[in-house]
Amino acid sequence: MAEVLELKAARGARGAVRLPGSKSISNRVLLAAALAAGDTTVRGVLDAEDTRVMREALERLGVPITERAAALTIKGAGGAFREKTADLFLGNAGTALRPLTAVLALCEGEYFVSGVPRMHERPIGDLVDALRAIGARIDYRAKPGFPPLAIHPARVHVAAPVAVKGDVSSQFLSAMLMALPLSGADATIEVRGELISKPYVEITLSVMRRFGVAVQRDGWSRFRIPGARYSSPGDIYVEGDASSASYFLAAGALGGGPVRVEGVGRESIQGDVRFAEVLEAMGAKVRMDHGWIECAGRGKLRAIDMDLNHIPDAAMTAAVLALFAAGPSRLRNIASWRVKETDRIAAMATELRKLGATVEEGSDYLGITPGVLKPGVAIDTYDDHRMAMSFALVALGGVPVRINNPDCVAKTFPEYFAALANITA
Repeated sequence: MAEVLELKAARGARGAVRLPGSKSISNRVLLAAALAAGDTTVRGVLDAEDTRVMREALERLGVPITERAAALTIKGAGGAFREKTADLFLGNAGTALRPLTAVLALCEGEYFVSGVPRMHERPIGDLVDALRAIGARIDYRAKPGFPPLAIHPARVHVAAPVAVKGDVSSQFLSAMLMALPLSGADATIEVRGELISKPYVEITLSVMRRFGVAVQRDGWSRFRIPGARYSSPGDIYVEGDASSASYFLAAGALGGGPVRVEGVGRESIQGDVRFAEVLEAMGAKVRMDHGWIECAGRGKLRAIDMDLNHIPDAAMTAAVLALFAAGPSRLRNIASWRVKETDRIAAMATELRKLGATVEEGSDYLGITPGVLKPGVAIDTYDDHRMAMSFALVALGGVPVRINNPDCVAKTFPEYFAALANITA
């Protein structure tokens, strides 16, 4: 793909899109299958940068993975990884680096985990503190509180409740939940502070149940993990990515539609299906059933004032839709954007202003007042796939736009722009 992608003003959007597999589910399933007793056949797994670095890491850790007929077969280790030394590069994949850090801390080996420069700016100190509290030996190799990390052999003890902070990233809790079954003992996790992005923890719990580990929780503050090891369910299917669905559903709202996404629907375990509520609040018509969701526009979008803590990724799509709303919108409780692939609050504010919006940027919110949109603006994407995918929707609002570094979508959806073109008039 070219360094800059020119998107012409579109006349409308209509059609259907088959979604790639969910990144969040894919990496959780890959890790659980690698730790489980028995062979697991995984269908529908996402094939993109974030899942490839997870696959490569698992193979370096001694887990055989074979691919045949669009399915992966993973021969599980039945517990801790067999390979006791490894140097693992995990790109900018938080869904790989954070859970693997926790799991490796319980594998009694010598490991080094690192990523791209931005990954080394994303905090991990709360997770490391929780692991050190149960006896893990982890050293920072650069800035304290951030990767890269050196993990040393150690025996952990989980007799007392394990404290994990929940107000920076839910991935810290998910990482501890997925790792503690390796201890072989009953364990309890207590969450300190308000847990953000709860639907992603629900995904973790759902995947763990499929692999034989049923976690009990008291609200969102206390989790009890049984002393049970992972066991293969045999076959498992990864549903379509609900975060990616948001762009196409938004295209239906902006471009008239209807646009249908296939592979995710009413029974989804992903919180981002609740982006449908945002679309309805903005006046679009949404229908869904088992395995599909459909959206059509109903004229000018309405402005919104919503707490979007539960759907932080899809909330970026809402920010771009706010450019086309009849009045000012406010997206609240999105502080986790600050520690994503880029500082998404700052990046989103900068690019929305380029297009002509007036933007109020807070520590955990954005206020967006639409203005006269400027055609042909070059959008910087900050090597962040969701910046590229969400701002491409500007063209669906009838305004030509340029996307710098469009290849960054390879992180989760390499064929995104082709899929968008297929539904665009």
